Amino acid sequence: MRKLALLLIFAMATVPAFAGKLLQNTDDNGLALQGYDPVAFFTDGKPVHGAPQFTSIFHGARYQFASAEHKNMFDADPAKYEPQFGGYCAWGVKKGGLYPVKIEAFQIVNGRLLMQYDFGAREQFNKDTLGNLKRADENWPGLVEKNGK
Repeated sequence: MRKLALLLIFAMATVPAFAGKLLQNTDDNGLALQGYDPVAFFTDGKPVHGAPQFTSIFHGARYQFASAEHKNMFDADPAKYEPQFGGYCAWGVKKGGLYPVKIEAFQIVNGRLLMQYDFGAREQFNKDTLGNLKRADENWPGLVEKNGK
């Protein structure tokens, strides 16, 4: 019982203050990544359309996959594949805003899927990739608190 209590205290201490709110770049039906398969960015190195018959929901967003295999991979470790910053533009989050994305301007940095507004935003972001990622990470909780539901 004591171990369980300590585990619960630790878990509560490590949950961000904005954990109750979600902020996702989805369409009106909750579809994330404009219907593209989040796993394919990692496995295929490019955007691949998902199919409605292969769908999972994570953090309030609905993801579609190109295959049952990709769906199973996502379901086994969704945090590994979900886009960072709710699928909003990483450069925009670094600057303190929420911007739509051009799917083809994605990038993977340190195993994290980052979406970008366009190729110009990606270029700006990559002038100091790790510094900009750190700043985006710092800005994200405030954006979730302000704009999340």
